[in-house]
Amino acid sequence: MNTLFMHCRPGFEGEVCSEISDLAARLNVAGYAKAKPATACAEFVCTEEDGAERLMRGQRFAELIFPRQWARGFFIDLPENDRISVILAHMAEFPVCGSLWLEVVDTNDGKELSNFCKKFEGPLRKALTGAGKLVEDTSKPRLLLTFKSGREVFLGLADAGNSAMWPMGIPRLKFPREAPSRSTLKLEEAWHHFIPRDQWEDRLHSDMTGVDLGAAPGGWTWQLVNRGMLVTAIDNGPMAESLMDTGLVQHLMADGFTFKPKQPVDWMVCDIVEKPARNAAMLEEWIGEGHCREAVVNLKLPMKQRYAEVKRLLERIADGFKARGIKVDIGCKQLYHDREEVTCHLRRHDVKKAKAR
Repeated sequence: MNTLFMHCRPGFEGEVCSEISDLAARLNVAGYAKAKPATACAEFVCTEEDGAERLMRGQRFAELIFPRQWARGFFIDLPENDRISVILAHMAEFPVCGSLWLEVVDTNDGKELSNFCKKFEGPLRKALTGAGKLVEDTSKPRLLLTFKSGREVFLGLADAGNSAMWPMGIPRLKFPREAPSRSTLKLEEAWHHFIPRDQWEDRLHSDMTGVDLGAAPGGWTWQLVNRGMLVTAIDNGPMAESLMDTGLVQHLMADGFTFKPKQPVDWMVCDIVEKPARNAAMLEEWIGEGHCREAVVNLKLPMKQRYAEVKRLLERIADGFKARGIKVDIGCKQLYHDREEVTCHLRRHDVKKAKAR
């Protein structure tokens, strides 16, 4: 159980290795990270038997930036026949698990294994239950089997409350036909990731106001309007007529980097394609000056040293708030619907509630 296995977006294996190596250094866990390009996964091999467990105990998964999913365990080879018996034999020392997820990596080869996993899950679940290794109990560890092929699987464990919310970290969100662009799913996924579901009614409701910077054609604005908010959409481009017909959107043709609201709003969202340092500075100003209470902003990433750049920007933002003497929760994640970017969520705790216009 000395290997930590992680899923990620294809092409970001190096960022996962850098981030997990940074974490291991902070927690004094000896080992090394390894990954092959475009495989959508990475590993951290610990030199101590309990190293992977210590990494997972010492870090909230939701606060990692680039990994989509993680589990501690080991790889095993499987025969063409009677795979279940081999899995059960390797699980002799495993604890009783409270749930079972069969996963594949996010590559074309991985997706081809999905049908196999669907057919294999039922018999495996029945065998694990019969062997006393699987019960329905969310307080117990989750059993995660990541199939690299029909003959190789990573047999892993993770705490259900300290791992991805969805198998492979891929949300099952349906694109709303009324939304003017698929980018709307970025903001919906951000809310799922950063805001506990039982807090949505308090933090995303119809008495609130919002600003969408770089809004056209309105994918992110649609999410705000769908929660009943009054929205100021800032963009020199046209907004979808369907959004304007709701009566909840005021469209201002202005520069998103210079616009400031006349009074504080509850939410500011922004998906402007710009250098990450400029978007980060704008985000710090909006929260720091009290223009909004919460914000979701995407930071487009450079081609190289992406983890180092994100780390630097987050540290700069945190230092700015510390200098201002204000308390702000800062979150950052490369979401499934992100591409060459990460999504930042900030929440300030001392801004007065905005008034609806």
